[in-house]
Amino acid sequence: MTVVDTDRIEMAESDDELTLDMMFEWIEKMPVPEDYRTEIVGGHIYMAPQRDTHWEIIFDIVEQLRTKYPRKQLKSDVRIDFPGHLNGFACDVVALKDGAVRDDKGRWRYEDIEFVAEVISKATASNDYGPKKAAFAAAGVPAYLIVDPYTGKWHLHTLPKDDEYHCTLSLGFGDAIDLAQTPVGLTLTTDEFPRD
Repeated sequence: MTVVDTDRIEMAESDDELTLDMMFEWIEKMPVPEDYRTEIVGGHIYMAPQRDTHWEIIFDIVEQLRTKYPRKQLKSDVRIDFPGHLNGFACDVVALKDGAVRDDKGRWRYEDIEFVAEVISKATASNDYGPKKAAFAAAGVPAYLIVDPYTGKWHLHTLPKDDEYHCTLSLGFGDAIDLAQTPVGLTLTTDEFPRD
């Protein structure tokens, strides 16, 4: 994993305010390896390699979500801007509500998200459990799932209110993830989630 400290990047003009668009333009010019995913959390650029285990879990979740969501409503590794200071995330799995629309810049809106899943990478786990979870709650994302292949556990966060989640359920791989009381309305199986 590589972290780019944007506090040390000199701006061309001192009056320029750092924006997510500027930062993503920098990323596009950087020599980011092909198998790396990149996102901005709290104004810091994070790059982490995509692992086989990581991808298998993402794909398993997407396949299960396809029983309800059309392909065009499921996103992976696509930039979505979230509330908070310079938060441009490339989530592992996003399920958008029916009728979701892009904003005036052509990006999907966080207001249209019904579900987010993040599969933990050792180098960026603190983001998924900390600032990203806080941003998802502030955005009102109804269901946020963290899947940890290192511990073999998953953590479902629901009931966002006042910028935090008020319900958390944590169980192990093999235990079903009941999303029936969320807009997703499905139960996901975890029997085939691999471990690292």
